[in-house]
Amino acid sequence: LLVDMHHIISDGVSVNILIREFGELYNNRKLPALRIQYKDYAVWQEGFKTGDAYKTQGAYWLRQLEGELPVLDLPADHARPPVRSFAGDKVSFTLEPEVASGLHKLARENGSTLYMVLLAAYT
Repeated sequence: LLVDMHHIISDGVSVNILIREFGELYNNRKLPALRIQYKDYAVWQEGFKTGDAYKTQGAYWLRQLEGELPVLDLPADHARPPVRSFAGDKVSFTLEPEVASGLHKLARENGSTLYMVLLAAYT
């Protein structure tokens, strides 16, 4: 079995569920009935989009994003090239479990993601 999907339609949690459920089906086990179907979510989403909260949130983000958007100018070892090349690299490292746990806790306590905490620390 080969599954190929763009990262924009899946995340780690969804892929783990998909793998687990494929395993269950492969082992000839029945999956539990779903509490709600996607169509239920679609109906909820359509209702939400016609409500006041949706309009308020839309107006908020239009105000936040109006005008020229700032460039995230991270410090680097060389100047930003005049033309983007999308060439990149990676740096691998390991955090001590206590540090990783503390970062996750900080994110939870502030209602943010680990990415947001790390970007704030880097900035």
